[in-house]
Amino acid sequence: MTKPVTSLNKRTIDLLDQRGVSLEAIANLVIFLQKDYIQDLTLAMARDSVQAVLRKREVQNALITGIQLDIAAEQHALLDPLQTIVERDEGLYGVDETMALSIVDLYGSIGFTNYGYIDRVKPGILKILNAHEPGKIHTFLDDLVGAVAAAAAARLAHADEGEQDTPFD
Repeated sequence: MTKPVTSLNKRTIDLLDQRGVSLEAIANLVIFLQKDYIQDLTLAMARDSVQAVLRKREVQNALITGIQLDIAAEQHALLDPLQTIVERDEGLYGVDETMALSIVDLYGSIGFTNYGYIDRVKPGILKILNAHEPGKIHTFLDDLVGAVAAAAAARLAHADEGEQDTPFD
């Protein structure tokens, strides 16, 4: 049974789109993570998994919060030192990664390993979001998008029949 799209879910997807992140871009990250492990994985399967992750309230809340903080930083609306920390995307800040980990935690240890890998490699849309272009701040968004992709990939891995436990004889 597919859960209906709520207004919060729609708002989350709209905010992602406004920030230049499409569901297809996230689905491509899922393909990147799982193509070697799930036979016959399609973009449609990856997109469906992304949408399932985005229907979770915890995910919606994290994304909306992170996007709002990025927008506030672009508008220089945060108090220092937070304004400077977010503008610079300082490596020791860690709150952005902590929010991302709250998303991957929903899908177990494979979500964590997926996230760590994709955060390090930064393929596709993550490279664009992490480019630190003048006037564009994605301190939270790059980590949150990576987390959604990692969670969606973990969700697919959990559902993969080839990875199911085999009975002992």
